[in-house]
Parts: sequence; C-alpha cells; structure tokens
Amino acid sequence: MSRIGKKPVAIPNGVTADLKDGQLSVKGPKGTLTMGLSDLVSYEMGDDGIVVQPANDSKEARSHWGMQRTLVSNLVEGVTEGFTKTLEISGVGYRAQAQGKKLKLQLGYSHDVDIDVPEGIEVKTPDNTTVEISGIDKQQVGQLAAEIRRWRKPEPYKGKGIKYRGEYVFRKEGKKK
Repeated sequence: MSRIGKKPVAIPNGVTADLKDGQLSVKGPKGTLTMGLSDLVSYEMGDDGIVVQPANDSKEARSHWGMQRTLVSNLVEGVTEGFTKTLEISGVGYRAQAQGKKLKLQLGYSHDVDIDVPEGIEVKTPDNTTVEISGIDKQQVGQLAAEIRRWRKPEPYKGKGIKYRGEYVFRKEGKKK
C-alpha cells in the first residue's frame, strides 16, 4: 500500500488542472505544465484535489501509484512556487558567469566550458562561485544541475569541484610518508 499515493494532491487557489485525452495540464501563476497519464493509474478530480488510485490490483499498478502521485504533486508545486537548485564551486581559479542564455564555467581545463541554458530555465550567478538554477519543471532543473556538476565532480582529497549546496563530500586523508 502506497503511503504517498493515498494522499490527494491539493490544488491551491489560482491553479487550475484539466484531465483530457490522457494528459494532465496544470496552469498556475508561473506557467503551464503538462504530463502524460499512465494507464495503470486512475486520476480523479475531487473536492480536496487530484486523487490518484491504482487502476487494478496488479503489482505493476501498485508500483506506479506513488510515483504518479508525486509527479502530479511536482506539477502543482512547479506552477505555484517553482524549483531551485544551488551549486557551489570550490577550487583555485574555478568560477562561473551567467551570460544571457549561456553559462560560462572556468574549471581548470585549457578551455572554458560553455553550457546552453534550455528554454524555461533561469540561471543566475550571485557571485563567481555560486550558480542558482531555477524553473517550473523539477526534472529540467535537476538535469541541468547534474550536467553542470558532471564537468568537475567534487574530489575527496581537497574538496575541489562543483557540489550541490548542502552536499557532504567525504574527505580522505592524503598519502603519508
């Protein structure tokens, strides 16, 4: 039994949701998001929000139940508040600079790394060692953050690299003589 799936997804004021033709469309103050619906799960608009239930008693339907409810919840949260990921860069000479729809990174390579920012995502650099990625689609925000981090993952000896804010980097002791 899914504990997450049992709870209905509350729809706040100013947000509208439409179930049509196998698509869920959620419109709010920050924009509109759509999602394809799974055949293994049934979706109903109720008084207390969107109720997600498994379509039958098969194991596969029950396994999709909680995840589908979470995806619906992410749509509602995205159009009301949005999502933000913050990356921190540490290392001598490592820096980042947002330039319109591009992010320019200097990470110790012989060349600068230019990353194109997809439509609907906003990248800010409050200082040259912090990158803030924000948008209404949680998957796109997380994917862009992972692609940026992949260029220089934090290493365990000095902690140099790109890490998520709040991420703990396990530090190793160096070689002994």
